[in-house]
Amino acid sequence: MNRILRTLVLSCLVLVLAACAAAGGQRSPRDQTLYHYVSAVRWSDFDAAYEFLEPQRRSGNPLTDAERERYRQFQVSGYEVKSAREPADGEYEQVVEIRVVNRNTQVEKLITDRQRWRWDADAKRWWLASGLPDLDAAR
Repeated sequence: MNRILRTLVLSCLVLVLAACAAAGGQRSPRDQTLYHYVSAVRWSDFDAAYEFLEPQRRSGNPLTDAERERYRQFQVSGYEVKSAREPADGEYEQVVEIRVVNRNTQVEKLITDRQRWRWDADAKRWWLASGLPDLDAAR
C-alpha cells in the first residue's frame, strides 16, 4: 500500500510541475523580443542589438565601422529597467539604466536609455524605434 501511495504522490507531483512549467514558460511576443534584446546588450553584442532596430532605421542609417568600434570599446556591466509604459496600442516605452565599463580605461559610467518599441503587424514582431544606446550620454 505504501508503495502505491508513493507512486501516486510522485505522479501527481510530476504532473503539477509540468503544468507549472508550461504555464510559466509562455511569454508575449513583446516580452520575448525584450528578453532577447537585453541578452544581446548584456553580452555587449551590439551587432546583434542592431538587428532589433526598425528596418527603415537600419537602411537609412547603417552602423558605421567607427560606431561599431566605439561599441566594442565598452563592456556592459548592468542593465536595469527603471520604468515602462504603453502609451498606445502597439507602442511600448521604457527607461533603462545601462552601466558600461570602458575596456581601455576601466572607468564605469551610467547611461540612461529611453527606448521606444513599435509593433509591426505585418512582420508580427516588435522593433526598436529609438535606436541603440548613446554611449556618450553618461549622466
